[in-house]
Amino acid sequence: MVLFRRNKLLNRNNLALLHLKNCDKNGNIFHVKFISSNPKEINVQLSNGSEMTISTGKYARFTSGSAIATINNTTVMTTVVRKQQPSDSSVIPLTVNYRQKAAAIGRIPTNFLRREMGYTDNEILISRVIDRSLRPLLNPKYSYETQIVCNLLATDGVINPDVLAINAASAALSISDIPWTGPVAAVRIGLIDDTYIINPTKNELQESRLNLILSCISKKAVVMIEGSADDILDSELRKAIRLGVKECEIIINAIAQLQKCVGKSKLQIADNAESMESIEKFVADFARNELIEIFSCYSHDKLSRDNAIFSLKSKMLANISNTDPKCAKSAAKIFDELSKKIFRTLIFETKRRCDGRKLDELRDINCQVNLFKPLHGSALFQRGQTQVLCTVALDSIENSLKLDAISMLSSGIKEKHFFLHYEFPPYAVNETGSLTGVNRREVGHGALAERGLRAVIPKDYPFAIRLTSDVLESNGSSSMASICGGSLALMDAGVPISSPVAGVAMGLISGSNDEENADIDYKILTDISGIEDYLGDMDFKIAGTRKGFTAFQADVKVAGVPLKIIMKAIENANVAKAKIIKIMNQTISSPTVSKSNSPVVESIEVPVHQRGKFLGIGGSNMKKISYETGVNIHSGDEGKFIIFAPNKVAMKEAKDMIEKCLEKDVEPELTFGDIYSAKITEIRENGVMVTLYPNMVPTLLPNSQLDQRNIHHPSVLGLNIGDELQVKYFGRDPANGRMRLSRKVLQTTNLEQNVNHFSKLNQ
Repeated sequence: MVLFRRNKLLNRNNLALLHLKNCDKNGNIFHVKFISSNPKEINVQLSNGSEMTISTGKYARFTSGSAIATINNTTVMTTVVRKQQPSDSSVIPLTVNYRQKAAAIGRIPTNFLRREMGYTDNEILISRVIDRSLRPLLNPKYSYETQIVCNLLATDGVINPDVLAINAASAALSISDIPWTGPVAAVRIGLIDDTYIINPTKNELQESRLNLILSCISKKAVVMIEGSADDILDSELRKAIRLGVKECEIIINAIAQLQKCVGKSKLQIADNAESMESIEKFVADFARNELIEIFSCYSHDKLSRDNAIFSLKSKMLANISNTDPKCAKSAAKIFDELSKKIFRTLIFETKRRCDGRKLDELRDINCQVNLFKPLHGSALFQRGQTQVLCTVALDSIENSLKLDAISMLSSGIKEKHFFLHYEFPPYAVNETGSLTGVNRREVGHGALAERGLRAVIPKDYPFAIRLTSDVLESNGSSSMASICGGSLALMDAGVPISSPVAGVAMGLISGSNDEENADIDYKILTDISGIEDYLGDMDFKIAGTRKGFTAFQADVKVAGVPLKIIMKAIENANVAKAKIIKIMNQTISSPTVSKSNSPVVESIEVPVHQRGKFLGIGGSNMKKISYETGVNIHSGDEGKFIIFAPNKVAMKEAKDMIEKCLEKDVEPELTFGDIYSAKITEIRENGVMVTLYPNMVPTLLPNSQLDQRNIHHPSVLGLNIGDELQVKYFGRDPANGRMRLSRKVLQTTNLEQNVNHFSKLNQ
């Protein structure tokens, strides 16, 4: 039950406090002050000279927290709302939705209903970046269902709104009553001509060799990394991260000031640790030794280890249910916490992982290419129990991926000639589920793998490239396996990539934290498996060539990772990346020569006067050629036509058909200035249609060239269809290819008049 009560009337200049009267389950009534009558605003001066404004208290005041962030003419509004009762979810029930509307750029959606429908890939990717920046800072025991909505209110197409949305969401959470260890701040770093740029514009990003988004908290701790690069060096990436961390401190301090002014008291989460002591002792006595044995058995694979843990947990729950059924839920949670603790402790004590590997050791890698002959390119990449099948399809450049209008404005990209689709079917982890649709995880992993490979694709490649990555088995780092397999498949397809690319996921197991010395005991893991990702503190995916880096993405599970750990992870990843590329090169190290089924693209030049015959009415001739041969024909530059054929055979068939089509229109050689006999085929109001030879397409002899007198219709000359006229030939019009004929010029014997007339025709 919810009742509203106003203390006094509202007017335009004075907004009174609105009180919300709620009733809890027991019928107790409590009041909450919901609206502040004094909106607050802060201005943040960034090092690049731009100013970011964050305000609150004016819009969406029923929410737990609301903030508006603006740079230049780009504005994002973020709201935070939580439910009043906790949920039973085992994970933090947080949902982040970023929405971009056509109204933000003054457009109307082009779909049938003329309204925003489903989420675009760009919206999903930005939603994931915001989520990954905020989730690690929430209290692990927080269980209230929470939704963060980021609305793009306006954009000028100059500043990307994703970084703005992260900062707005951070401000909204900070002033809300939701417990978290923020604020967090985010910046974008670009690199142009060895100069680092904070929050570069859209046009600057087109020239930048780096596109890095960095989210940080105070004390120089990194929460999230997302980005791509044009094969930048290790030292360049390190410097960019250091600069980003320093810039984030400015924004963090500003949001902290806003929180002090208008922030609500944080929700207190009850700690029932004392009541759990007996359950914790029971679970530890029952499962500790067996868990140690399971995690110390190096012969286990993913399925056998998971089955052993699940079996032990089931026995424990069955045992405790017989004594106290109410404790089963708590016991299950304590069992998971104990499993995590033992798993991590063993890594510190033995310096070995649960599969027996050293901390910096890669899993076994196996590569294969050219698996299916009909495909343009194919590769199988196996790393441990992660198996990815990558296939390449080359098609006409006209089949490139077209972006929606607002994503186009935000990114500056109208279409993508290279795109990667990542598919993660449920059987990859021995589960059942739907095979239709694409979830957020698939979109995010596919975008990361695409960024990792895009830098090595030649920009002038004449084909559209679709790379499909099917995950057949998954035990960690399938997106990085997609980059490795995709690189192999591209070379198998003969795509002239500049260098092979490999990806690896780095993990982190952190120990005790010394607050006084701000130091932390940690172990960095190379090439993490699924369980190391799930029970670890970080999943830092890094991809690149032997020389440098092309993509990176860090997901942090704790409230920030110190900068020195990030730097050490980059160093270790650089070493691992080189090892992986060396193994891949043993299978294929450079693009193959053209295959028999490789597509072909050629250009032909059709004279202006023959294009009508070549195209046909409504493009019928061109459509017929495409239908019968499978080629794709489209107009190119300088009057040329581009022919894409799926193979050489189809190209030959198409060219034969084009030659036959144009042969029908072969004309005898006409001499400039000669006199010819023209036959009238049609009489029109503006002239007569005539032919000079059989099978010629009739051309117009206009009234102005029929007679020396000014006539308005050919009938005044007594002309009929079938009559023959003597005309003089003055070549073809360079603009439209039409013949230039004149009967008028033959009606005089004055040579000077003849020349003057010809001069006028040329003008």
